Amino acid sequence: MENEIELIEGCRAGKDSALQELYTLYSKQMLAVCYRYTGDMDAAHDVLHDGFIKIFTRFTFRGECALSTWVTRVMVTQSIDYLRKQQRFNQLVVNEEQLPDVLDEASVAETGSRLSEEVLMAFVAELPAGCRTVFNLYVFEERSHKEIAEILHIKERSSTSQLHRAKSMLAKRIKEYTEHERK
Repeated sequence: MENEIELIEGCRAGKDSALQELYTLYSKQMLAVCYRYTGDMDAAHDVLHDGFIKIFTRFTFRGECALSTWVTRVMVTQSIDYLRKQQRFNQLVVNEEQLPDVLDEASVAETGSRLSEEVLMAFVAELPAGCRTVFNLYVFEERSHKEIAEILHIKERSSTSQLHRAKSMLAKRIKEYTEHERK
């Protein structure tokens, strides 16, 4: 823990060695976070770069949570900002008739638990931007639909619909993948 305190103090002081250590500690994990939101590795690298520039130029960590949690929040916010700038949220409002049928979630969940994390993350990356963002905020960041609606400036019902749509699309994709693997 003393090492993390020294790292934080070094980053606050703008020491290059501390900033480099912070990058080394978290860049790989944060690239995965950025990729989860953008669904594109080149974009994920851009967001990661911009996120660390933001951290390095304005190190505002106050110690209210773990350092890793704070860095993750910065990257999630940076990813959402990137998607907004790319106007990738135009699919956030979904009519009920557009929602796919839900497959048997229990059997899909059991099958999905046997897939590698890499395969599952690839399936998440394939989701449309709106669905992927809501799914990530709900599942990985453990945000409520009310919080998601506030973050993305959408209605709470849209968040619920997008999560439902994302789960359905993932269930269908997992089912197709496992059927293909059996052949």
